[in-house]
Amino acid sequence: MSMGYPTDLLSSRSIIKHGKYALIAPEGLVNNVVPGFENCSISILATPKLGASFVDYLVTMHQGGVNKDGFGGQEHIETFVYVLEGEVKASADDKTYTLTSGGYLYCPPGTTMFLENLKDGDSRLFLYKQKHKPLKDLKPWVVAGNSNDIPEVDYDGMTDMRIQDLLPKELAFDMNFHILTFDPGACHPFIETHVQEHGAYLLSGEGIYNLDNEWIPVKKGDYIFMGPYVQQACYAVGREKLAYVYSKDCNRDADL
Repeated sequence: MSMGYPTDLLSSRSIIKHGKYALIAPEGLVNNVVPGFENCSISILATPKLGASFVDYLVTMHQGGVNKDGFGGQEHIETFVYVLEGEVKASADDKTYTLTSGGYLYCPPGTTMFLENLKDGDSRLFLYKQKHKPLKDLKPWVVAGNSNDIPEVDYDGMTDMRIQDLLPKELAFDMNFHILTFDPGACHPFIETHVQEHGAYLLSGEGIYNLDNEWIPVKKGDYIFMGPYVQQACYAVGREKLAYVYSKDCNRDADL
C-alpha cells in the first residue's frame, strides 16, 4: 500500500532520550522483519539500543498470521504477550490458550511461546522479552489470564487511581506486568524516582506525563519507555479514563 506524498511539513510527537526515556507515537512507527513471524506487521519499540534491559514489540497479526518457529524459549529468556484486540491461539508447554482482548500469557525461561491469529481480520498484540535473573532454586511458571477478570485495587488508598497485577507477586518472578487506570483528573500521589524500568503502552485516554521533569502530552496508542531513576508521574486529562499496561522489574537486589 502506497503512503502517498505528504501534504504538510513533516513533524513528530515522538521524543527519544537514550537511556532516560522515550515517547514513541504510533504515526512514526515502521515495520520490522522478525524471522519466524508470518503475515505479521511488527514494530520493535524499546531495546538495549535505546537503553532498556528488555525488548518490547507492537505486533499486528493479519489473517493467517503465525509464528511457527515460536518466540523465546532460550535458557535465560522470559516472554509475555498481551492481546490489545482480536483473538489469538497461544501455546506453551503443550497447553493451548485462546486469548481475546485483555488476555495474556507469560512464559518462563526455556519455554517457547507460539502464537496464531484466529480472526478473519487483524489481531493486535503487545509483546515482551527479557533476560531472567534467577534466584536460588526458585523457578517461575507459565501464567495465562485476562485482565478483565482481575479486580482493580485502589493505588495506595487513592480511589481515583487503580492497579491490576497480571502475574503472581512471588519471589520466583523477577518482573511483573500491571495495568494502571486513572479517572479523569487523577494523578500519581508523587513524582516517582526509582531503580525500576518500565515499558508502557497506553490503552485508553489522554494525559500529561512527567518524564525527567518534563511534562509531556500522551494519549492512547503511545508507547513510553522509562529508564531507571528517571522522574515519572502522570495526570489524566480528557473525558475518559487513562489506562496503560506496563512492565516492571522487581524482587531482586541491585547488581554491583
